[in-house]
Parts: sequence; structure tokens; C-alpha cells
Amino acid sequence: MSMTEKPGRARSLSVEDRQAMLIDAVTPLLLAHGRAVTTKQIAECAGIAEGTIFRAFGSKDDLISAAVAKQLDPEPFRARLRSVDPALPLEEKIRTLVALMRGRFARVFTLMTALGTMGPPPTPEARREFTEIMGRVLAPDLARLNVEPARAAQIIRMIALAAAVPHVRNGPAFDDDDITALILYGIIGRPTSAPPT
Repeated sequence: MSMTEKPGRARSLSVEDRQAMLIDAVTPLLLAHGRAVTTKQIAECAGIAEGTIFRAFGSKDDLISAAVAKQLDPEPFRARLRSVDPALPLEEKIRTLVALMRGRFARVFTLMTALGTMGPPPTPEARREFTEIMGRVLAPDLARLNVEPARAAQIIRMIALAAAVPHVRNGPAFDDDDITALILYGIIGRPTSAPPT
């Protein structure tokens, strides 16, 4: 480009792209500030004029609702669970599942706490689909499990949830390796013989 040529204007975003960009920008601000986040903070974070927020969503509350809906949408999370390779070693699969679940629980819990609200509990259909996904991931290792896949899914979900919520955990944090070892081996490991009498 020569010195006399003017740079072209940046491509204008569609309404959907602008909304997605604003949702991505507001989510970390909601985690930090809750509902007290200002439209000025959102605009600065997104690198836009404040009026763009209102053209894209109508109000700050509409933007917050859209951000919450995106975080609560189970499908992207299910897709990540489905992407876990059933051929991985069992220990690696469990660690991957734990990391995915703990990350989701921590993010949703932090967001709901920051906003002073709670999301709806999972529906029976959502729990069933989760169990089916976990069953497919764990299928190659069924002979090694002491429980059915549905029970394994429940245990993994329960422990990952408890570890992700600080007031439930009530003590030092667990990392993914700690949780994986707890799920796989408990606190004493697999019994090798009858306990002494």
C-alpha cells in the first residue's frame, strides 16, 4: 500500500457476530463484578462504543441473560465429553473427564454466585444423555470397573462437583490428579485380602 492509499475499513460485524463478541467480553467481567458490571466496562473490554451494546442487545440485562444462557447451554460441554477418546488408558480418560467437569462446574458456580442466582437443575433427559456419553467413553474398560457406567458417571460427576465448589470442599483445593486418584483408588486402594480380625 502506498503512502497515499487509505487503509480499508474493518469489515462490519453481523448482529450475531457482534452479540457473540459481547457475550465473550462480558463473561469474565460478570465473574469478577457480577451484576455491578457497567456498560462502560463492557464496552472498554470489547473495544467498542458503549451504544453498540444497546444496539446489539437492547439492555445490559439482556446481554447478561444471553451470557448466562451460553454458559448454561449443555451442548458444547456434551460435545467436549463426546470428544474424549474411548481408546485412551482408563486413568487418562477419567482425568480428562474430571478436568472437563470440574472446569464446567467451577465456571457455572462462580458465575451464578457472582450474579446471586442459581441455574435450573439438569433435567432427567440431560442426566440420561450424560450417562450415555460416559458409558460410551468408559465402554472399553467395563471389565475393570466395579460399578456400572451409570454409577461411574454419577461418582465422577458428584466428586468433580464437590471439588469445584469451595464451600462444599471446605478445605484445600484438589487438582485433577488428586480427584482422579480418589475416583479410581479411593483412600486405601483396592483391597488385596480380607481385613484382619
